[in-house]
Amino acid sequence: MNAQIGKFSRLGFVLSATGAAVGLGNIWKFPYITGVYGGGAFVMVYLVTILLIGASLLIAEMVIGKRGQQDCVSNFETLSPDDSKRGWKYAGFTLFTGLVIMTFYSVVIGWIFYYIYLTFVGLPTSIDDAKAIFDQLYGHKPFLQIFFHLLSVLFVGGVLLGGIKKGIEKTNLILIPFLLFILLGLLMYAMNFDSFEKAVHFMFAPDFSKLSSEAIIRAVGHSFFTLSIGIGSIMTYAAALPKKAEIYKAGLMVAFMDTFIALIAGLVIFSFLFQFGGEPAKGPGLVFISLPVIFAKLGMTGTVVAFVFFLAMAFAGLTSAISLVEPSVMYLEDRLSWKRKKAVIWSSIVYFIVGVLVVFSISDGYKDWLTFGTKSLFDVLEFSVDSFLMPLGGILIAIFVGYVMKRDIVEGELLGHMGNTVFKIWYFSIRFIAPLAVLFLAYNAMKI
Repeated sequence: MNAQIGKFSRLGFVLSATGAAVGLGNIWKFPYITGVYGGGAFVMVYLVTILLIGASLLIAEMVIGKRGQQDCVSNFETLSPDDSKRGWKYAGFTLFTGLVIMTFYSVVIGWIFYYIYLTFVGLPTSIDDAKAIFDQLYGHKPFLQIFFHLLSVLFVGGVLLGGIKKGIEKTNLILIPFLLFILLGLLMYAMNFDSFEKAVHFMFAPDFSKLSSEAIIRAVGHSFFTLSIGIGSIMTYAAALPKKAEIYKAGLMVAFMDTFIALIAGLVIFSFLFQFGGEPAKGPGLVFISLPVIFAKLGMTGTVVAFVFFLAMAFAGLTSAISLVEPSVMYLEDRLSWKRKKAVIWSSIVYFIVGVLVVFSISDGYKDWLTFGTKSLFDVLEFSVDSFLMPLGGILIAIFVGYVMKRDIVEGELLGHMGNTVFKIWYFSIRFIAPLAVLFLAYNAMKI
């Protein structure tokens, strides 16, 4: 392993892997899709799938990383039987999925920076005003979006230049506790609302009459994708673990923290919505259109709450963004012997330039040049990640750990910490349940 990478402490790994898993999907996407698909029944399917599939795949990806102790390509190559090394090394190239995601993810982080700025200059006071502000940013202010996109790129690049210990671990040791502190503070504030009980009921009292087949697919899909499985982030972080680290407990802790933060975010957002007559089924505009208006109704208190809320979103997005770029950086260091500075700069340049094109693809006056059929470049990239690249990475991990790696190697990493019965259940899930579930998900996602 490259000497520049360093090693995580146990706490540093758990918080950094939590940072990789916790992203905008927890605070932005989870609440709005929960609202769209009816609340409690959706949440129940989500939680069951996290336990049975998501956590299993997360641990499997950690096994590959910790055992291989190298970049993703080298891990697959080293841990493959001799007769299949050449073919399986290509599975490691799913690590570049992170850069694909960053081409549009960094743009969305830029939107959050803009909304932090809005808390200082004035929040919209009506839904029409809020929609007009977002529409202006989204479709008519490409250079403003590019500016905030650049700020995201510079922050992520600056952290990555510090390596594992001084960059990634140190940043997550600060940002993840701050994120938890902010969300718990918002939760305590929301508990004072009369609507808090209604929010709890909406999220945890299942109404199965609202559980459509599409809702089930969305719940299964989000439970899988929220943990950042199949893109090399968790594998790369696990490669920086000490050899004696217990990945079973660490994996469960990361899955728990990821789920815990998503549920808190949902309770906070729905408490605000119900208190002020907002609609939960507002889709992606829930955070960027509905909530700013609600915050504005609270006066100066609302401005402060809006600031800390969007700050929490920024922390979640940035910690996740760091993990999306690190696999590519580690590959360039290990396989091409690049200096870390060179690897970080070139990785950043690539996704920044494509991100600029993404911005133009949704901007009036430019989007006709970057539209493919009915989909903008933004939509094409997001669709390719959700429907193809991440499912492919998840299936490859499940097959590799379940069928290609020697069982005694897998047992050596887990059996002493899981116990025989739990290991057998987990191993069965990795070999049969997880691959079929991901295939089912990918097939249905393409039809929605």
